[in-house]
Amino acid sequence: MTVHLLMSAGRGPQECAWALARLLHRLEVDAVRAHLTTHRVETVPAERPGTYRSVLVRISGSGAETFAASWTGTLCWQAPSPYRAATGRKNWYVVARPCQVDTPTSTFAEADVDVVACRTGGPGGQHRNKASTAVRATHRPSGIVVVVDTERQFSLNRSIAMRLLRQRLEHDDEAARRVAVTERWRLHDELVRGNPTRVERPAARAGAARR
Repeated sequence: MTVHLLMSAGRGPQECAWALARLLHRLEVDAVRAHLTTHRVETVPAERPGTYRSVLVRISGSGAETFAASWTGTLCWQAPSPYRAATGRKNWYVVARPCQVDTPTSTFAEADVDVVACRTGGPGGQHRNKASTAVRATHRPSGIVVVVDTERQFSLNRSIAMRLLRQRLEHDDEAARRVAVTERWRLHDELVRGNPTRVERPAARAGAARR
Protein backbone atom coordinates (compact mmCIF):
# COMPACT_ATOMS: atom_id res chain seq x y z
CA MET A 1 0.00 0.00 0.00
CA THR A 2 1.30 3.44 -0.94
CA VAL A 3 -0.21 6.82 -0.07
CA HIS A 4 0.98 10.28 -1.06
CA LEU A 5 0.46 12.99 1.56
CA LEU A 6 0.88 16.67 0.73
CA MET A 7 1.81 18.89 3.67
CA SER A 8 1.53 22.63 3.13
CA ALA A 9 2.20 25.76 5.17
CA GLY A 10 -0.23 27.59 2.92
CA ARG A 11 0.24 31.35 2.93
CA GLY A 12 1.04 31.43 6.62
CA PRO A 13 3.99 33.26 8.22
CA GLN A 14 7.53 31.90 8.24
CA GLU A 15 6.82 30.07 11.48
CA CYS A 16 4.34 27.85 9.63
CA ALA A 17 7.09 26.76 7.23
CA TRP A 18 9.27 26.04 10.27
CA ALA A 19 6.40 24.10 11.86
CA LEU A 20 6.00 22.05 8.68
CA ALA A 21 9.63 20.94 8.92
CA ARG A 22 9.13 19.93 12.57
CA LEU A 23 5.90 18.07 11.80
CA LEU A 24 7.47 16.33 8.82
CA HIS A 25 10.30 15.05 11.01
CA ARG A 26 7.79 13.84 13.61
CA LEU A 27 5.77 12.06 10.91
CA GLU A 28 8.89 10.32 9.58
CA VAL A 29 9.89 9.17 13.07
CA ASP A 30 6.39 7.83 13.75
CA ALA A 31 6.38 6.06 10.38
CA VAL A 32 9.56 4.18 11.30
CA ARG A 33 7.94 3.07 14.55
CA ALA A 34 4.96 1.83 12.55
CA HIS A 35 7.32 -0.13 10.23
CA LEU A 36 6.50 2.13 7.29
CA THR A 37 8.84 3.80 4.84
CA THR A 38 8.65 7.44 3.75
CA HIS A 39 10.17 9.34 0.87
CA ARG A 40 10.11 13.08 0.20
CA VAL A 41 8.96 13.08 -3.40
CA GLU A 42 8.86 16.85 -3.81
CA THR A 43 9.83 19.73 -1.54
CA VAL A 44 9.24 23.46 -1.93
CA PRO A 45 11.69 25.28 0.35
CA ALA A 46 10.74 28.42 2.27
CA GLU A 47 12.81 31.51 2.84
CA ARG A 48 14.72 30.21 5.85
CA PRO A 49 17.09 27.21 5.62
CA GLY A 50 15.57 23.90 6.66
CA THR A 51 11.97 25.10 6.36
CA TYR A 52 9.36 24.24 3.73
CA ARG A 53 6.34 25.78 2.07
CA SER A 54 5.19 22.30 1.07
CA VAL A 55 6.37 18.71 1.01
CA LEU A 56 4.93 15.74 -0.86
CA VAL A 57 5.59 12.55 1.11
CA ARG A 58 5.19 9.00 -0.15
CA ILE A 59 4.24 6.59 2.65
CA SER A 60 4.59 2.88 1.89
CA GLY A 61 3.91 -0.33 3.75
CA SER A 62 1.15 -2.26 5.45
CA GLY A 63 -1.20 0.19 7.17
CA ALA A 64 0.01 3.22 5.17
CA GLU A 65 -3.53 4.40 4.51
CA THR A 66 -4.52 4.31 8.18
CA PHE A 67 -1.27 6.03 9.17
CA ALA A 68 -1.78 8.79 6.58
CA ALA A 69 -5.33 9.30 7.82
CA SER A 70 -3.98 9.99 11.32
CA TRP A 71 -1.86 12.79 9.84
CA THR A 72 -4.60 14.24 7.63
CA GLY A 73 -6.29 17.57 8.26
CA THR A 74 -5.13 20.71 10.04
CA LEU A 75 -1.97 19.99 12.03
CA CYS A 76 -0.69 22.23 14.80
CA TRP A 77 2.88 22.62 16.00
CA GLN A 78 2.72 24.16 19.46
CA ALA A 79 5.90 26.00 20.39
CA PRO A 80 7.21 29.59 20.72
CA SER A 81 8.37 31.30 17.55
CA PRO A 82 12.09 30.77 16.90
CA TYR A 83 12.20 34.03 14.95
CA ARG A 84 10.13 36.57 16.93
CA ALA A 85 10.69 36.40 20.67
CA ALA A 86 8.20 39.19 21.32
CA THR A 87 5.20 37.38 19.85
CA GLY A 88 3.04 35.47 22.26
CA ARG A 89 1.63 33.16 19.63
CA LYS A 90 2.56 29.47 20.03
CA ASN A 91 0.23 27.68 17.60
CA TRP A 92 1.46 27.27 14.02
CA TYR A 93 -0.74 25.47 11.50
CA VAL A 94 -0.09 23.17 8.55
CA VAL A 95 -2.56 21.36 6.32
CA ALA A 96 -2.05 17.76 5.19
CA ARG A 97 -4.12 15.94 2.57
CA PRO A 98 -3.75 12.69 0.62
CA CYS A 99 -3.45 13.45 -3.06
CA GLN A 100 -3.24 11.70 -6.39
CA VAL A 101 0.19 11.75 -7.98
CA ASP A 102 0.39 8.91 -10.49
CA THR A 103 -2.41 9.34 -12.99
CA PRO A 104 -3.10 6.23 -15.07
CA THR A 105 -1.57 6.12 -18.55
CA SER A 106 -3.73 4.79 -21.35
CA THR A 107 -2.35 1.90 -23.39
CA PHE A 108 -3.28 1.99 -27.05
CA ALA A 109 -3.71 -1.25 -28.97
CA GLU A 110 -5.32 -1.58 -32.37
CA ALA A 111 -7.06 -4.72 -31.11
CA ASP A 112 -9.14 -2.42 -28.88
CA VAL A 113 -10.44 -0.44 -31.86
CA ASP A 114 -13.62 -1.26 -33.81
CA VAL A 115 -13.26 -0.10 -37.42
CA VAL A 116 -16.29 0.25 -39.65
CA ALA A 117 -16.34 1.35 -43.29
CA CYS A 118 -18.86 4.08 -43.95
CA ARG A 119 -19.89 6.77 -46.40
CA THR A 120 -19.76 10.46 -45.66
CA GLY A 121 -21.26 13.44 -47.41
CA GLY A 122 -19.60 16.67 -48.46
CA PRO A 123 -17.05 17.49 -51.13
CA GLY A 124 -14.63 14.89 -52.38
CA GLY A 125 -16.38 13.15 -55.25
CA GLN A 126 -19.05 10.55 -55.66
CA HIS A 127 -16.49 7.75 -56.08
CA ARG A 128 -15.37 8.03 -52.46
CA ASN A 129 -18.90 8.05 -51.05
CA LYS A 130 -20.15 5.12 -53.15
CA ALA A 131 -17.12 2.98 -52.35
CA SER A 132 -17.50 3.50 -48.58
CA THR A 133 -13.84 4.34 -48.14
CA ALA A 134 -14.44 6.46 -45.03
CA VAL A 135 -13.57 4.99 -41.64
CA ARG A 136 -15.41 5.17 -38.35
CA ALA A 137 -13.07 3.99 -35.60
CA THR A 138 -14.12 3.49 -31.97
CA HIS A 139 -11.63 2.94 -29.14
CA ARG A 140 -13.65 0.67 -26.86
CA PRO A 141 -11.86 1.28 -23.50
CA SER A 142 -12.22 5.08 -23.70
CA GLY A 143 -15.24 5.41 -25.96
CA ILE A 144 -13.41 7.87 -28.24
CA VAL A 145 -14.74 7.88 -31.82
CA VAL A 146 -13.14 9.39 -34.92
CA VAL A 147 -14.38 9.50 -38.50
CA VAL A 148 -11.86 9.91 -41.31
CA ASP A 149 -12.71 10.40 -44.97
CA THR A 150 -9.83 12.52 -46.21
CA GLU A 151 -8.35 9.82 -48.47
CA ARG A 152 -9.85 7.75 -51.28
CA GLN A 153 -8.38 4.52 -49.95
CA PHE A 154 -9.87 2.73 -46.96
CA SER A 155 -6.44 1.60 -45.72
CA LEU A 156 -5.10 5.16 -45.65
CA ASN A 157 -8.15 6.44 -43.78
CA ARG A 158 -7.77 3.58 -41.32
CA SER A 159 -4.13 4.49 -40.64
CA ILE A 160 -5.06 8.12 -40.07
CA ALA A 161 -7.87 7.08 -37.71
CA MET A 162 -5.47 4.99 -35.63
CA ARG A 163 -3.03 7.89 -35.38
CA LEU A 164 -5.78 10.29 -34.35
CA LEU A 165 -7.04 7.92 -31.64
CA ARG A 166 -3.53 7.53 -30.25
CA GLN A 167 -3.10 11.33 -30.18
CA ARG A 168 -6.46 11.80 -28.45
CA LEU A 169 -5.50 9.33 -25.72
CA GLU A 170 -2.13 10.99 -25.16
CA HIS A 171 -3.84 14.40 -25.00
CA ASP A 172 -6.39 13.15 -22.45
CA ASP A 173 -3.63 11.60 -20.31
CA GLU A 174 -1.70 14.88 -20.29
CA ALA A 175 -4.86 16.79 -19.36
CA ALA A 176 -5.44 14.41 -16.43
CA ARG A 177 -1.87 14.98 -15.23
CA ARG A 178 -2.36 18.75 -15.34
CA VAL A 179 -5.57 18.46 -13.34
CA ALA A 180 -3.81 16.37 -10.67
CA VAL A 181 -1.03 18.98 -10.35
CA THR A 182 -3.59 21.80 -10.12
CA GLU A 183 -5.47 19.98 -7.38
CA ARG A 184 -2.24 19.56 -5.38
CA TRP A 185 -1.44 23.26 -5.60
CA ARG A 186 -5.00 24.16 -4.61
CA LEU A 187 -4.31 22.67 -1.18
CA HIS A 188 -2.01 25.60 -0.47
CA ASP A 189 -5.10 27.80 -0.09
CA GLU A 190 -7.09 25.37 2.07
CA LEU A 191 -5.22 25.91 5.33
CA VAL A 192 -7.69 26.32 8.19
CA ARG A 193 -6.30 27.75 11.40
CA GLY A 194 -7.88 26.48 14.59
CA ASN A 195 -9.63 23.21 15.45
CA PRO A 196 -6.60 21.07 14.53
CA THR A 197 -7.01 17.35 14.04
CA ARG A 198 -3.57 16.79 15.52
CA VAL A 199 -1.38 18.81 17.91
CA GLU A 200 2.35 18.11 18.25
CA ARG A 201 4.90 19.69 20.56
CA PRO A 202 8.70 19.56 20.88
CA ALA A 203 9.87 16.53 22.86
CA ALA A 204 10.83 17.35 26.45
CA ARG A 205 14.56 17.28 27.06
CA ALA A 206 15.77 14.44 29.26
CA GLY A 207 17.24 16.80 31.86
CA ALA A 208 14.04 18.82 32.05
CA ALA A 209 11.96 15.67 32.38
CA ARG A 210 13.87 14.54 35.50
CA ARG A 211 13.28 17.80 37.37
